[in-house]
Amino acid sequence: MPITIRRFDPRNFSGVEALWDACFPDDPPHNHARVAIPQKLAFQPELFWVALLGEQVVGTIMAGYDGHRGWLYSVAVLPGEQRHGLGTRLVRTAEAALRALGCAKVNLQVRDTNEAVAAFYARLGYAEEPRISMGRRLQD
Repeated sequence: MPITIRRFDPRNFSGVEALWDACFPDDPPHNHARVAIPQKLAFQPELFWVALLGEQVVGTIMAGYDGHRGWLYSVAVLPGEQRHGLGTRLVRTAEAALRALGCAKVNLQVRDTNEAVAAFYARLGYAEEPRISMGRRLQD
């Protein structure tokens, strides 16, 4: 059965939640599905895709665009489906949508301990930039 990529539908919530729990077990609570999905659906919901094998969610990607830069978030592929090109398909789907909005540059963040994911993005043409990533939580 082929894997299809389409925009997130609220019926996919439990599948996305299970996927993220499997792929991002150490994420802080503000990144959990119950918080992140409603936030995404409130802003640019068209930039949220799921990959489906039948009805099973096996991949996700979210993107954002502020008129200046694009961002990729929550790129996840079920471990059993990794290394078959699905992650690349998800990234290229988001890049195409961002390009159509006029986006000229895409950013993303990878934890410095996640060498396998950094290598994945390097194979797709992303390069480490000499930056200091800083953030501040405005809400708990």
